[in-house]
Amino acid sequence: MIKSLFQNVVVAYNGSKSSLSAVMYAVLMAKCYKCHVKVVYVVDSATIRQLMLTKFVIKDEAASFEENLEADGRRNLDFAAGLAKSKGIKIDTELRRGAVWSEIIKAADELNADLILLGGTTGGSQLSSQSRDVVSAQDSEIIGSAHCSVMVVRQPYIEQLFKIG
Repeated sequence: MIKSLFQNVVVAYNGSKSSLSAVMYAVLMAKCYKCHVKVVYVVDSATIRQLMLTKFVIKDEAASFEENLEADGRRNLDFAAGLAKSKGIKIDTELRRGAVWSEIIKAADELNADLILLGGTTGGSQLSSQSRDVVSAQDSEIIGSAHCSVMVVRQPYIEQLFKIG
């Protein structure tokens, strides 16, 4: 018997609509392929430190930003777990701190992930193909540095598929 190509999947989740699409896609994958899913939210403390070093924010502001981002991360991870539970799927969630791309890579390595899912935007018809294909610097780092496959989820009807799946 051939084993599934995807046994362990890491989803990079930041609360955006596109990353939520990746979470929904992962839940549907878990339902279809019986794979293990871990949703990871990273508090970008590396950027906060850079802002402190360049004097854009003071230490007290930075601490407040980080606390707010952690609370936001917990809420988002709870939401992701609730989505999975609504489909009868149990997923793992993890809140990490650091540079987003490196923490996602570390989480994938620790899980021995076969796949990292990223949310991608689905540009409208007004956008040129060049602007639709632009990925964030974080996503670009993940794609270039990952030790496993990386998939950008651009499923325009994922919400409808999730409802019927």
